[in-house]
Amino acid sequence: MTAELIARCRAGDADAFRELVEPFRRELLVHCYRFLGSMHDAEDALQETLFDAWRGLSAFEARSAVRTWLYRVATNRCLKVLRAAGRRPRMAIPGTNAAGLELPEPSAHGEVVWLEPCPDVLLDGVPDTAPGPEARYASKQAISLAFVTAVQLLPPRQRAVLILRDVLGYRAADVAEFLDSTEESVTSALKRARAGLRAQTSRCGATQPPPPPDSPCERQLVDGLTRAFESGDVDGVVALLADDVRLTMPPLPVEYLGREAVTRLLAAVFQRITRYRLVATRANSQPAFGVYLLDRHTVTWRATGLLVLTLAADRITAVTRFENSHLPRFGLPRTLPPDH
Repeated sequence: MTAELIARCRAGDADAFRELVEPFRRELLVHCYRFLGSMHDAEDALQETLFDAWRGLSAFEARSAVRTWLYRVATNRCLKVLRAAGRRPRMAIPGTNAAGLELPEPSAHGEVVWLEPCPDVLLDGVPDTAPGPEARYASKQAISLAFVTAVQLLPPRQRAVLILRDVLGYRAADVAEFLDSTEESVTSALKRARAGLRAQTSRCGATQPPPPPDSPCERQLVDGLTRAFESGDVDGVVALLADDVRLTMPPLPVEYLGREAVTRLLAAVFQRITRYRLVATRANSQPAFGVYLLDRHTVTWRATGLLVLTLAADRITAVTRFENSHLPRFGLPRTLPPDH
């Protein structure tokens, strides 16, 4: 059937091409997202990947599976995106956020990464198995914010090698062919990438595994945070945090490190605005919330951002706050009715 589809594709049958690539569309999107850290860029890269594949069908000799060939095309497309000049994060005015709040002095001005959240609904149907036995990460484990953030700080070639070897499980010889390189070069790049990943994930709150999704421990943390946040209880929120908690707000290049720094930030937020509503969702296989604040003039709840929690054991080890422009991807509205 695949050979027949390929023959029809080469004859210019666009419907056959769609049938050929459709089973891999979602996992290729996730692959591009891991690579680029941006859903917007990943969607663009996927479209370019499919265009490249359509245009390059004559060069596909069917020596490898269609899936492997598509991953090679997608990887090289993502490398082109990373090397393109002008790809930069959107910058915000230092000292403020989307709600117009003055922020306390951060603990550090972190390295800005191009980072957006990934809705869990996009992960449904993505296979959790690797094409080879050498993968170190399950596909959903390798979609966590800590992992994706750490990957964004690797050089492009190391990024490619790490994802292809440790996430997708391709052999070194396969990766060398993907990248028109040698096995020795791939092995060297992988060693450096693993060292860089370990250093970054340790500071991103990923040193211990999280509780299972929807487990009693996760539900207790999610429910506790919801109650404390909606009642403006700073102490209640802080009680759920790890001592070395890390709070970031992409694309702002600021970090609040440790309970004391995060407490100062929360106190500044709740001092001015005390009425919030949280709507639960999931991002990057982690608990997340659409955050809404009360407009006292219209008695309407207006979206102000998206919070994603990183959990370890029975504590919240990282909080990442994203702009409200991401809410539509999660099926969350910009406003909630007054009686919500």
